Amino acid sequence: MSLTRRSLATSLVCAALAGPALAQAPAGLTAQETALVQRATAYLQAIGEAQARFVQTDSRGQSSTGTVYLKRPGKARFAYDPPSGLLVVSDGSAVSVADSRLKTFDKYPLMATPLSLFLAKNIRLDRGVTITRVSRMADGFSITARDGKKQTAGQITLTFTDTPLALAGWTVADAQGRSTRVQLKGLAPASGLQSALFVLKDPRPKAPGRGKM
Repeated sequence: MSLTRRSLATSLVCAALAGPALAQAPAGLTAQETALVQRATAYLQAIGEAQARFVQTDSRGQSSTGTVYLKRPGKARFAYDPPSGLLVVSDGSAVSVADSRLKTFDKYPLMATPLSLFLAKNIRLDRGVTITRVSRMADGFSITARDGKKQTAGQITLTFTDTPLALAGWTVADAQGRSTRVQLKGLAPASGLQSALFVLKDPRPKAPGRGKM
């Protein structure tokens, strides 16, 4: 259970930082689909600092809530509401996951997930990334992408509302087809987010000899 909790948390953070990926629409899309990708790109790249409430639902239908703080590029803090005990922080190069209930602390390189496709400062979707679907919905649209080189499994679907244009959430599907869905509530610009929000050190007391090479 602990591995599942940490894996879902890591996916959530990496997905949240997906914005910079949509820098350029790849070949193969219709004019209408390309226009939607470019519209989403302009919106996401205009986000500097932001915060929102979120609802995360895993593949078993279990939900948790919390608050997310974003500071592009690459930084995020997901503070889960009690009784979850999870705190997930991305400092721009690594994702740290602390679970106060299980007394665990894990650190993952962002490149260890397929969602790292979206985390580079300059990514072109016509080089190594494949948009598999652009879908219109009654109140917005979604964009689904995966690793075009198939070096990492899974995919991400970003969902946007139309009026006003806003990131409504995302769904991450892993190699086994298990999905984690995140819905954002009231995503709004923020200012002056402290750097300390995006730093998470191992809170556990150091055992004798721990940390030595």
